[in-house]
Amino acid sequence: MYNRNISTLSLTFFLLICPAVFAQNQTGLYKEQSIAWVEANKPMLDEASMAIWNFAEIGLAEYKSAEYLADMLERDGFSVERGVADMPTAFVATYGFGKPVIGILAEYDALPGLSQKAATSSKVPVAVGKPGHGCGHNLLGVASAGGAMALKAVMKKNNLSGTIKLFGCPAEETVVGKVYMAKAGIFDGLDICLDWHPYNSNVVDLGSSKAMNNFEVTFYGKTAHGSSDPWNGRSALDAVELMNIGVNFLREHTEPTARMHYVIPDAGMAPNVVPDYARVWYFVREKDRKSVEELYARVLKIADGAATMTETTHKVYLITGVYNKLVNRVVAKLLSDNLQLVGAPQFTEEQQKFAKQLQRNFDKEEKGLNTDIEEFKPRGSGSTDVAEVSWLTPTASFWTTCWPVETPSHSWSVVTCSGSDIGLAGMAVAAKTFATAGVDVLTDPSIVEKAQAEFRKKTKGFTYKSAVPNDQKPRLPIREDR
Repeated sequence: MYNRNISTLSLTFFLLICPAVFAQNQTGLYKEQSIAWVEANKPMLDEASMAIWNFAEIGLAEYKSAEYLADMLERDGFSVERGVADMPTAFVATYGFGKPVIGILAEYDALPGLSQKAATSSKVPVAVGKPGHGCGHNLLGVASAGGAMALKAVMKKNNLSGTIKLFGCPAEETVVGKVYMAKAGIFDGLDICLDWHPYNSNVVDLGSSKAMNNFEVTFYGKTAHGSSDPWNGRSALDAVELMNIGVNFLREHTEPTARMHYVIPDAGMAPNVVPDYARVWYFVREKDRKSVEELYARVLKIADGAATMTETTHKVYLITGVYNKLVNRVVAKLLSDNLQLVGAPQFTEEQQKFAKQLQRNFDKEEKGLNTDIEEFKPRGSGSTDVAEVSWLTPTASFWTTCWPVETPSHSWSVVTCSGSDIGLAGMAVAAKTFATAGVDVLTDPSIVEKAQAEFRKKTKGFTYKSAVPNDQKPRLPIREDR
């Protein structure tokens, strides 16, 4: 009787525990399959990344880069909708059906003026003044696509239901793409969204970002001879300079979280002609959307004053505006667990030597490349249009090492690493992390449930409203290749 009870209890225990063990084993098997897919297809992903590195196209002009990624996904079995949200270089690639709906964000824009040869430890432009991938977006877009493709391969092989949506997002550097995509409803219907960025460390981002308004102020005056009759002129450049002076005086009276910076794209054509046209381009940032709107209003008053003082007229064009990022801790833990599973990128002695040479050239401590996985930490004081997505669905981001510790972002050193084996190693880790995290979402419904519960709690009483007017379309650059 005693033995029979033990057997009964053992059988009951087996029946209760084995389904969970079986499911865990299946999830592990699916993750192994996704990692194997990335490793087997790494040459293809490396080739794609280097192609986009060579294209080096700035925001909203990433025609070749977007086409390359969209075509690659389409060949792999994704259905691709191109030119979404009135942007020719924005697309959505979809695979599968039903719930859960997993979003993955991809970017591929370069930065102006950062042309640089790959794998060189000193500043050597490929073409002086041309763009370069100073933020590693050639790695970003391909890792996202690779992770989506690896997850798709697992879904197809094992007949798993669910939907993957890879979003091709242009113009992140000017925080434009996802703003107009969000306004157009492109991200609606997602259950969860995953994001990453190349960086100098391996960590999940648990910080927010700054809300921002990106806008231009154009002043219009009257031309006149700069010497013979300047009294007949009204200088638009004077108005720009007075506005900038006013903003610089304003800095003393803003919160420490505020950031204001500008460039003058148009400032006149000749010293002896009073400029009747001048344009200044501003980024104004603050800790949240409400604060940035308040600061923006003060800056616009300064623009009004500058126009009054110079007897000019002016127009303001809000290019884009973003929220601060809303971090979802459930999604962050999902990414952290899988980054730990995949492991940090490892580098050769030669690669570490190269990294230390770069650090030496920037007068930084020669620490080399980070091969540890750190605890959660905030990203910093920048802005990103990923924030828009974070207010629409549970979202989190992670980083992997793609360039040396403490070397400046948005510099030629990032360009040289983004086009080298160093960047490609970090890219492969990111692709694997996307795929394995996606497996968890497909096999464990509680992840979406918990992430959505956190999201609802944090956004209670909030309704997303874009900073950009409803009827405004993105302003596209003129195509130089036509």
